[in-house]
Amino acid sequence: MANTVYLGTGRRKKAIARVRLIPGTGNITINKRGIDNYFGLETLKMIVRAPLELTGTIGKFDALISVHGGGTTGQAGAIRHGISRALIKANPDLRKTLKSAGFLTRDPRAKERKKYGLKAARRAPQFSKR
Repeated sequence: MANTVYLGTGRRKKAIARVRLIPGTGNITINKRGIDNYFGLETLKMIVRAPLELTGTIGKFDALISVHGGGTTGQAGAIRHGISRALIKANPDLRKTLKSAGFLTRDPRAKERKKYGLKAARRAPQFSKR
């Protein structure tokens, strides 16, 4: 099939990324913008490309990504998670490699809610004896 598309959904904090991998030349498009225009920091670009570099598929797939919610770091983590899930659908043999690198585990850490009577999630008002 010439029009083979592999889908993957990635999540991190409040960010949700929908990833489509299409056999191609290695272009990564995020929200209809190139990866260099979308992410300013080089570390975020490395996070996004990490599953492709680890599996040696950096030039074999074009990634069309739609991401919303959260901040830039959360979005980069969500994209990495989505790309990893899509790569497994493309080639199930890559699962062991991606699993050992920790790219398939959904990071459960999120912002803790503020509780009543406190100034923040755990920050209590300053104690005064008098």
